[in-house]
Amino acid sequence: MEFTIGGRLEVRITPADVGKRVSVRRRTDNGGPGAEFTDVVGVLTSWNNGVLSITRKSGESVHIVESSVAAGKVVPAAPARRRGPAASFGELAAVTARAWQPVESEALGDWRLRAAGGFTRRANSALPLGDPGLPVGEALGRVRDWYEERGLPAYVQTATGAEGTQELLCAELERHGWRREVSAEVRIAALAPVGDLEADVRAVRLTREPDAAWLARYQRFSTPGPHVLRVLGSGPSVWFATVPGAAGDAADAPPAAIGRCVVDGRWAGFMAVEVAPEHRRRGLATTVMAALARRALDEGASAAWLQVEEDNEGARALYDGMGFAAHHRYHHYRSA
Repeated sequence: MEFTIGGRLEVRITPADVGKRVSVRRRTDNGGPGAEFTDVVGVLTSWNNGVLSITRKSGESVHIVESSVAAGKVVPAAPARRRGPAASFGELAAVTARAWQPVESEALGDWRLRAAGGFTRRANSALPLGDPGLPVGEALGRVRDWYEERGLPAYVQTATGAEGTQELLCAELERHGWRREVSAEVRIAALAPVGDLEADVRAVRLTREPDAAWLARYQRFSTPGPHVLRVLGSGPSVWFATVPGAAGDAADAPPAAIGRCVVDGRWAGFMAVEVAPEHRRRGLATTVMAALARRALDEGASAAWLQVEEDNEGARALYDGMGFAAHHRYHHYRSA
């Protein structure tokens, strides 16, 4: 990335650029002969007391001493995606929230407080899509109190890495002592290629509700109760996929593979795609995805989304092959 004017390194950013996407080159030694540099790209979230804070698209915060800055400039937003559907962060945030709804919720300005008996962070975290209607520090205090009343840890779900995401809020959370625990990618793709995947979908049984067999395979079903079924069944149009075990399996054996899909307008969201260890490497995850995609196409959907944790290399490779690409990342911050 070019930082020079007339062959000289130039610092072309100021504290007035807080909130903008920047690229900064900093010295990694004392600046003497043979000085080495590293580049940091992200949203400039603060510039106070001689320290710049930059939030990368991964959600990582980088703090740079001003005296080590060799060059810097404002850079445009990341290039538009060249494949798959166009989507704004606001649209995807709303769609993903509707696909995994809490049992209880309450508004805090434009924020939404969500609880579901502790079943998953997504259903038990504040979703801050807008202005809480009061200073952030005070709003976070309200969030803590609301979750404490329910005997739950206080979480805030945020996003980074796309136009309109929440790098400034992430930095504010860190300043108030909240710590990032879990991060994942939200990926999107065209739906038709997923439905066209080569797979014997005749082996897949689709239902509107999860039965006992489906729940027996679902890894998160460790705290059974009505709140779990309410979250799983939430969404505009919900489908559950089950692939039975092999012929020699016991009659009460859990299925070989399962999956969940929520159809919401043009979007189909894929969740809970799981394959039994003894049935892996047989293409069953692909089979489940293809069967659910074909049903979603029948309902008029044309775009797909899913969420995958960044350390799940196997799933990431699978979704790469299906044409899914990262749109943004989301994070859960927990109150200290």
